[in-house]
Amino acid sequence: MTSVSRRQVLLGGGALLGAGLVPGVNLISSALGDEILRPDYMIRAGTNENPWGPSRVAIQAINRSLHRSSTYGVNSKKLIGLVAGINDVLPDHVAVGTGSGEILKTAALIATLDRGSIVCADPTYHDLVRYAERTGAEIIRVPVDERFGTDLNAMRKAIRKDTKCVYLVNPNNPIPSIIEKNALREFVLEISQNRMVFVDEAYFEFVEDPDYATMMDLVRDGHQNIIVARTASKIHGLAGLRIGFGFAHPDLIAEINHRKTGNINVLGLEAAYASYQDEDFQKFTLRKNKESLAIVEGMHEELGHRYVKSKANFTFFETGRDVREVNAAFRKEGIMVGRPFPPMLDWLRVSMAKPEEMRYFVQTYKRLYG
Repeated sequence: MTSVSRRQVLLGGGALLGAGLVPGVNLISSALGDEILRPDYMIRAGTNENPWGPSRVAIQAINRSLHRSSTYGVNSKKLIGLVAGINDVLPDHVAVGTGSGEILKTAALIATLDRGSIVCADPTYHDLVRYAERTGAEIIRVPVDERFGTDLNAMRKAIRKDTKCVYLVNPNNPIPSIIEKNALREFVLEISQNRMVFVDEAYFEFVEDPDYATMMDLVRDGHQNIIVARTASKIHGLAGLRIGFGFAHPDLIAEINHRKTGNINVLGLEAAYASYQDEDFQKFTLRKNKESLAIVEGMHEELGHRYVKSKANFTFFETGRDVREVNAAFRKEGIMVGRPFPPMLDWLRVSMAKPEEMRYFVQTYKRLYG
Protein backbone atom coordinates (compact mmCIF):
# COMPACT_ATOMS: atom_id res chain seq x y z
CA MET A 1 0.00 0.00 0.00
CA THR A 2 1.30 3.47 -0.89
CA SER A 3 1.93 5.64 2.16
CA VAL A 4 0.69 9.24 2.14
CA SER A 5 2.44 11.91 4.18
CA ARG A 6 0.72 14.85 5.87
CA ARG A 7 2.40 17.13 3.31
CA GLN A 8 0.85 15.14 0.44
CA VAL A 9 -2.55 15.34 2.11
CA LEU A 10 -2.25 19.10 2.41
CA LEU A 11 -0.98 19.51 -1.13
CA GLY A 12 -4.00 17.71 -2.57
CA GLY A 13 -4.22 15.56 -5.66
CA GLY A 14 -1.33 16.97 -7.69
CA ALA A 15 1.27 15.66 -5.26
CA LEU A 16 -0.23 12.19 -5.63
CA LEU A 17 0.03 11.91 -9.41
CA GLY A 18 3.42 10.26 -9.16
CA ALA A 19 2.08 7.80 -6.59
CA GLY A 20 -0.61 6.65 -8.98
CA LEU A 21 -3.47 7.90 -6.80
CA VAL A 22 -6.51 9.76 -8.10
CA PRO A 23 -5.89 13.53 -8.32
CA GLY A 24 -8.29 16.14 -7.04
CA VAL A 25 -9.70 14.14 -4.09
CA ASN A 26 -10.60 16.38 -1.13
CA LEU A 27 -8.29 14.56 1.28
CA ILE A 28 -8.24 17.33 3.85
CA SER A 29 -11.99 17.51 4.32
CA SER A 30 -12.49 13.75 4.30
CA ALA A 31 -9.65 13.04 6.71
CA LEU A 32 -9.73 16.05 8.97
CA GLY A 33 -13.31 17.31 8.95
CA ASP A 34 -14.59 20.71 7.87
CA GLU A 35 -11.67 22.74 9.20
CA ILE A 36 -8.66 22.81 6.90
CA LEU A 37 -5.37 22.61 8.76
CA ARG A 38 -2.61 25.08 8.01
CA PRO A 39 -0.08 23.56 5.59
CA ASP A 40 3.53 23.09 6.66
CA TYR A 41 4.71 25.14 3.66
CA MET A 42 4.01 28.58 2.21
CA ILE A 43 1.13 28.61 -0.27
CA ARG A 44 2.27 30.61 -3.31
CA ALA A 45 -0.80 32.64 -4.28
CA GLY A 46 1.00 35.83 -5.20
CA THR A 47 2.90 35.37 -8.47
CA ASN A 48 0.43 33.81 -10.96
CA GLU A 49 2.41 30.58 -11.28
CA ASN A 50 1.06 27.18 -12.24
CA PRO A 51 0.80 25.21 -8.97
CA TRP A 52 0.79 21.90 -10.87
CA GLY A 53 3.69 22.29 -13.21
CA PRO A 54 5.91 21.40 -14.91
CA SER A 55 4.11 18.48 -16.45
CA ARG A 56 5.53 14.99 -16.20
CA VAL A 57 6.53 14.99 -19.87
CA ALA A 58 8.38 18.28 -19.36
CA ILE A 59 10.20 16.85 -16.33
CA GLN A 60 11.15 13.77 -18.35
CA ALA A 61 12.54 16.04 -21.08
CA ILE A 62 14.56 17.94 -18.47
CA ASN A 63 15.97 14.71 -17.08
CA ARG A 64 16.98 13.55 -20.56
CA SER A 65 18.81 16.84 -21.15
CA LEU A 66 20.65 17.26 -17.86
CA HIS A 67 23.87 15.90 -19.33
CA ARG A 68 23.87 18.82 -21.82
CA SER A 69 23.86 21.45 -19.07
CA SER A 70 27.62 21.83 -19.37
CA THR A 71 27.51 22.83 -23.04
CA TYR A 72 27.14 26.13 -24.87
CA GLY A 73 25.49 26.72 -28.22
CA VAL A 74 21.84 26.05 -27.43
CA ASN A 75 19.79 25.93 -30.64
CA SER A 76 16.19 27.14 -30.43
CA LYS A 77 15.19 26.26 -34.02
CA LYS A 78 13.31 23.12 -33.01
CA LEU A 79 11.18 24.95 -30.46
CA ILE A 80 10.62 27.89 -32.80
CA GLY A 81 9.43 25.51 -35.52
CA LEU A 82 6.98 23.84 -33.14
CA VAL A 83 5.53 27.08 -31.75
CA ALA A 84 5.36 28.64 -35.21
CA GLY A 85 3.37 25.64 -36.44
CA ILE A 86 0.98 25.76 -33.49
CA ASN A 87 0.26 29.42 -34.24
CA ASP A 88 0.25 29.04 -38.04
CA VAL A 89 3.07 31.51 -38.68
CA LEU A 90 6.45 31.05 -40.35
CA PRO A 91 9.47 30.52 -38.10
CA ASP A 92 10.94 33.89 -39.09
CA HIS A 93 7.95 35.49 -37.31
CA VAL A 94 9.05 34.08 -33.91
CA ALA A 95 11.68 35.15 -31.37
CA VAL A 96 12.48 33.18 -28.21
CA GLY A 97 13.42 35.06 -25.06
CA THR A 98 14.43 34.28 -21.50
CA GLY A 99 10.79 34.49 -20.51
CA SER A 100 8.44 36.90 -22.23
CA GLY A 101 10.03 39.53 -19.98
CA GLU A 102 13.05 39.69 -22.27
CA ILE A 103 10.79 40.24 -25.27
CA LEU A 104 8.98 43.03 -23.39
CA LYS A 105 12.19 44.75 -22.36
CA THR A 106 13.78 44.41 -25.79
CA ALA A 107 10.69 45.93 -27.41
CA ALA A 108 10.84 48.78 -24.89
CA LEU A 109 14.48 49.37 -25.82
CA ILE A 110 13.70 49.40 -29.54
CA ALA A 111 10.75 51.74 -29.04
CA THR A 112 12.69 54.21 -26.93
CA LEU A 113 16.02 54.41 -28.78
CA ASP A 114 14.88 57.85 -29.98
CA ARG A 115 13.30 58.69 -26.61
CA GLY A 116 9.63 59.56 -26.79
CA SER A 117 6.69 58.27 -24.76
CA ILE A 118 4.88 54.99 -24.15
CA VAL A 119 1.15 54.70 -23.49
CA CYS A 120 -0.27 51.96 -21.27
CA ALA A 121 -3.27 51.18 -19.11
CA ASP A 122 -3.09 51.79 -15.37
CA PRO A 123 -2.71 49.49 -13.56
CA THR A 124 -1.09 46.92 -15.83
CA TYR A 125 1.92 44.60 -15.94
CA HIS A 126 5.15 46.49 -15.35
CA ASP A 127 8.14 44.90 -17.14
CA LEU A 128 7.94 46.83 -20.40
CA VAL A 129 6.97 50.20 -18.93
CA ARG A 130 9.45 50.09 -16.04
CA TYR A 131 12.30 49.19 -18.36
CA ALA A 132 11.31 51.94 -20.78
CA GLU A 133 11.13 54.43 -17.93
CA ARG A 134 14.66 53.51 -16.88
CA THR A 135 15.89 54.25 -20.40
CA GLY A 136 14.46 57.77 -20.17
CA ALA A 137 11.06 57.32 -21.81
CA GLU A 138 8.01 59.10 -20.47
CA ILE A 139 5.21 56.72 -19.49
CA ILE A 140 1.66 57.93 -20.09
CA ARG A 141 -0.57 55.87 -17.82
CA VAL A 142 -4.25 55.80 -18.74
CA PRO A 143 -6.61 54.78 -15.90
CA VAL A 144 -8.87 51.80 -16.52
CA ASP A 145 -12.53 52.63 -17.06
CA GLU A 146 -15.36 52.43 -14.54
CA ARG A 147 -15.74 48.68 -15.24
CA PHE A 148 -11.99 48.16 -14.71
CA GLY A 149 -11.41 47.49 -18.40
CA THR A 150 -8.66 48.88 -20.63
CA ASP A 151 -10.03 52.19 -21.96
CA LEU A 152 -9.07 52.20 -25.64
CA ASN A 153 -10.72 55.54 -26.37
CA ALA A 154 -8.82 57.22 -23.55
CA MET A 155 -5.61 55.57 -24.69
CA ARG A 156 -6.20 56.79 -28.22
CA LYS A 157 -6.57 60.35 -26.91
CA ALA A 158 -3.45 60.01 -24.79
CA ILE A 159 -1.21 59.18 -27.75
CA ARG A 160 1.13 62.03 -28.71
CA LYS A 161 3.35 62.66 -31.70
CA ASP A 162 6.32 61.40 -29.71
CA THR A 163 4.58 58.17 -28.62
CA LYS A 164 6.71 55.26 -29.82
CA CYS A 165 4.75 52.34 -28.38
CA VAL A 166 1.31 51.48 -27.03
CA TYR A 167 1.37 48.58 -24.59
CA LEU A 168 -1.72 46.40 -24.10
CA VAL A 169 -2.01 43.41 -21.76
CA ASN A 170 -4.89 41.11 -22.69
CA PRO A 171 -6.05 39.65 -20.32
CA ASN A 172 -4.78 42.47 -18.18
CA ASN A 173 -2.74 42.00 -15.00
CA PRO A 174 -3.40 42.63 -12.09
CA ILE A 175 -6.96 43.15 -13.29
CA PRO A 176 -8.04 39.90 -15.02
CA SER A 177 -10.22 41.68 -17.58
CA ILE A 178 -10.17 41.35 -21.38
CA ILE A 179 -10.49 43.80 -24.26
CA GLU A 180 -13.40 43.16 -26.63
CA LYS A 181 -11.92 41.54 -29.72
CA ASN A 182 -13.38 43.75 -32.46
CA ALA A 183 -12.57 46.99 -30.67
CA LEU A 184 -9.05 45.75 -29.99
CA ARG A 185 -8.42 44.68 -33.58
CA GLU A 186 -9.62 48.04 -34.91
CA PHE A 187 -7.44 49.86 -32.38
CA VAL A 188 -4.31 47.82 -33.11
CA LEU A 189 -4.66 48.20 -36.87
CA GLU A 190 -5.14 51.96 -36.56
CA ILE A 191 -2.40 52.72 -34.05
CA SER A 192 0.21 50.39 -35.57
CA GLN A 193 0.27 52.41 -38.77
CA ASN A 194 2.51 54.98 -37.07
CA ARG A 195 4.04 53.28 -34.02
CA MET A 196 4.65 49.98 -32.31
CA VAL A 197 1.73 48.20 -30.63
CA PHE A 198 2.69 45.51 -28.17
CA VAL A 199 -0.03 43.02 -27.17
CA ASP A 200 0.99 40.93 -24.16
CA GLU A 201 -1.01 37.67 -24.19
CA ALA A 202 0.64 35.89 -21.26
CA TYR A 203 -2.72 34.49 -20.07
CA PHE A 204 -4.51 33.89 -23.35
CA GLU A 205 -4.73 30.11 -22.83
CA PHE A 206 -7.02 30.65 -19.84
CA VAL A 207 -9.67 32.69 -21.67
CA GLU A 208 -12.90 31.10 -22.88
CA ASP A 209 -14.95 34.27 -23.32
CA PRO A 210 -16.28 34.60 -26.91
CA ASP A 211 -15.60 38.34 -26.75
CA TYR A 212 -11.87 37.62 -26.59
CA ALA A 213 -9.47 37.00 -29.48
CA THR A 214 -5.72 36.82 -29.90
CA MET A 215 -4.11 39.34 -32.24
CA MET A 216 -1.91 36.63 -33.73
CA ASP A 217 -3.82 36.80 -37.02
CA LEU A 218 -2.55 40.37 -37.56
CA VAL A 219 1.02 39.09 -37.29
CA ARG A 220 0.13 36.17 -39.57
CA ASP A 221 -1.27 38.58 -42.18
CA GLY A 222 2.00 40.50 -42.36
CA HIS A 223 1.13 43.70 -40.53
CA GLN A 224 4.18 45.57 -39.31
CA ASN A 225 4.73 47.35 -35.95
CA ILE A 226 2.72 44.70 -34.05
CA ILE A 227 4.25 42.37 -31.46
CA VAL A 228 2.33 39.61 -29.71
CA ALA A 229 3.99 38.06 -26.65
CA ARG A 230 3.36 34.65 -25.14
CA THR A 231 5.01 32.72 -22.31
CA ALA A 232 5.69 29.20 -21.11
CA SER A 233 5.66 30.46 -17.52
CA LYS A 234 1.93 30.25 -16.85
CA ILE A 235 -0.09 27.31 -18.14
CA HIS A 236 3.09 25.31 -18.83
CA GLY A 237 4.50 25.85 -15.34
CA LEU A 238 8.00 26.77 -16.52
CA ALA A 239 8.42 30.16 -14.84
CA GLY A 240 11.78 29.19 -13.34
CA LEU A 241 13.20 28.05 -16.68
CA ARG A 242 12.47 31.35 -18.46
CA ILE A 243 11.04 30.68 -21.90
CA GLY A 244 8.89 33.25 -23.70
CA PHE A 245 8.04 34.24 -27.25
CA GLY A 246 7.57 37.28 -29.41
CA PHE A 247 5.58 37.07 -32.66
CA ALA A 248 5.97 39.84 -35.22
CA HIS A 249 6.88 40.73 -38.80
CA PRO A 250 10.26 39.19 -39.75
CA ASP A 251 11.93 42.62 -39.89
CA LEU A 252 10.85 43.36 -36.33
CA ILE A 253 11.83 39.85 -35.18
CA ALA A 254 15.30 40.41 -36.65
CA GLU A 255 15.57 43.66 -34.68
CA ILE A 256 14.46 41.93 -31.47
CA ASN A 257 17.02 39.16 -31.97
CA HIS A 258 19.71 41.76 -32.61
CA ARG A 259 18.94 43.68 -29.41
CA LYS A 260 18.05 40.99 -26.85
CA THR A 261 20.76 39.98 -24.42
CA GLY A 262 19.59 36.80 -22.66
CA ASN A 263 20.81 33.26 -23.17
CA ILE A 264 18.24 30.48 -23.50
CA ASN A 265 19.05 27.43 -21.40
CA VAL A 266 18.88 23.90 -22.78
CA LEU A 267 16.60 22.62 -20.02
CA GLY A 268 14.04 25.34 -20.64
CA LEU A 269 14.06 24.70 -24.38
CA GLU A 270 13.57 20.97 -24.03
CA ALA A 271 10.92 21.34 -21.32
CA ALA A 272 8.94 23.84 -23.40
CA TYR A 273 9.21 21.68 -26.52
CA ALA A 274 7.73 18.76 -24.60
CA SER A 275 5.09 20.78 -22.74
CA TYR A 276 3.67 22.53 -25.81
CA GLN A 277 2.81 19.06 -27.15
CA ASP A 278 1.23 17.92 -23.87
CA GLU A 279 -2.39 18.94 -24.40
CA ASP A 280 -3.62 16.72 -21.56
CA PHE A 281 -1.62 18.66 -19.00
CA GLN A 282 -2.87 21.98 -20.35
CA LYS A 283 -6.47 20.77 -20.11
CA PHE A 284 -5.85 19.50 -16.58
CA THR A 285 -4.43 22.89 -15.55
CA LEU A 286 -7.43 24.72 -17.00
CA ARG A 287 -9.86 22.42 -15.25
CA LYS A 288 -8.19 22.84 -11.88
CA ASN A 289 -7.86 26.61 -12.38
CA LYS A 290 -11.63 26.82 -12.90
CA GLU A 291 -12.19 24.82 -9.75
CA SER A 292 -9.98 27.13 -7.70
CA LEU A 293 -11.57 30.25 -9.19
CA ALA A 294 -15.04 28.95 -8.36
CA ILE A 295 -14.00 28.55 -4.72
CA VAL A 296 -12.62 32.07 -4.41
CA GLU A 297 -15.26 33.84 -6.49
CA GLY A 298 -17.89 32.01 -4.45
CA MET A 299 -16.39 33.73 -1.39
CA HIS A 300 -16.58 37.08 -3.18
CA GLU A 301 -20.28 36.59 -3.83
CA GLU A 302 -20.95 35.37 -0.30
CA LEU A 303 -19.16 38.31 1.32
CA GLY A 304 -20.35 40.91 -1.20
CA HIS A 305 -16.89 41.77 -2.46
CA ARG A 306 -16.37 44.13 -5.35
CA TYR A 307 -14.30 42.08 -7.75
CA VAL A 308 -13.45 41.57 -11.42
CA LYS A 309 -14.67 38.31 -12.93
CA SER A 310 -11.46 36.51 -13.82
CA LYS A 311 -10.41 35.62 -17.35
CA ALA A 312 -7.02 34.35 -16.19
CA ASN A 313 -5.48 32.39 -13.31
CA PHE A 314 -5.89 35.01 -10.60
CA THR A 315 -8.56 37.10 -8.92
CA PHE A 316 -8.57 40.81 -8.07
CA PHE A 317 -10.90 42.20 -5.45
CA GLU A 318 -11.44 45.17 -3.16
CA THR A 319 -10.54 44.55 0.48
CA GLY A 320 -11.14 48.06 1.83
CA ARG A 321 -7.80 47.76 3.60
CA ASP A 322 -4.20 48.66 2.84
CA VAL A 323 -3.02 45.72 0.76
CA ARG A 324 0.37 45.77 2.49
CA GLU A 325 -1.32 45.02 5.81
CA VAL A 326 -3.41 42.27 4.20
CA ASN A 327 -0.30 40.79 2.59
CA ALA A 328 1.53 40.71 5.92
CA ALA A 329 -1.44 39.14 7.71
CA PHE A 330 -1.68 36.32 5.19
CA ARG A 331 2.06 35.63 5.34
CA LYS A 332 1.64 34.98 9.04
CA GLU A 333 -1.01 32.40 8.08
CA GLY A 334 1.23 30.67 5.56
CA ILE A 335 -0.11 32.26 2.36
CA MET A 336 1.79 34.54 -0.02
CA VAL A 337 -0.65 36.83 -1.83
CA GLY A 338 -0.13 39.63 -4.34
CA ARG A 339 1.94 42.76 -3.87
CA PRO A 340 0.49 46.30 -4.02
CA PHE A 341 -0.59 47.54 -7.45
CA PRO A 342 -0.82 51.33 -7.44
CA PRO A 343 -3.10 53.19 -7.67
CA MET A 344 -5.51 50.47 -6.44
CA LEU A 345 -3.86 50.02 -3.07
CA ASP A 346 -6.86 48.50 -1.29
CA TRP A 347 -7.38 45.82 -3.96
CA LEU A 348 -5.74 42.42 -3.65
CA ARG A 349 -4.52 40.07 -6.40
CA VAL A 350 -4.62 36.41 -5.45
CA SER A 351 -3.18 33.75 -7.76
CA MET A 352 -4.95 30.42 -8.07
CA ALA A 353 -3.16 27.70 -6.16
CA LYS A 354 -4.56 24.17 -5.86
CA PRO A 355 -8.25 23.87 -4.90
CA GLU A 356 -7.55 22.68 -1.34
CA GLU A 357 -5.08 25.53 -0.90
CA MET A 358 -7.71 28.00 -2.07
CA ARG A 359 -10.20 26.53 0.41
CA TYR A 360 -7.65 27.24 3.11
CA PHE A 361 -7.27 30.77 1.74
CA VAL A 362 -11.04 31.31 1.91
CA GLN A 363 -11.20 29.88 5.42
CA THR A 364 -8.37 32.19 6.48
CA TYR A 365 -9.85 35.26 4.80
CA LYS A 366 -13.19 34.71 6.53
CA ARG A 367 -11.49 34.27 9.88
CA LEU A 368 -9.40 37.42 9.47
CA TYR A 369 -11.87 39.71 7.73
CA GLY A 370 -15.22 37.96 7.21
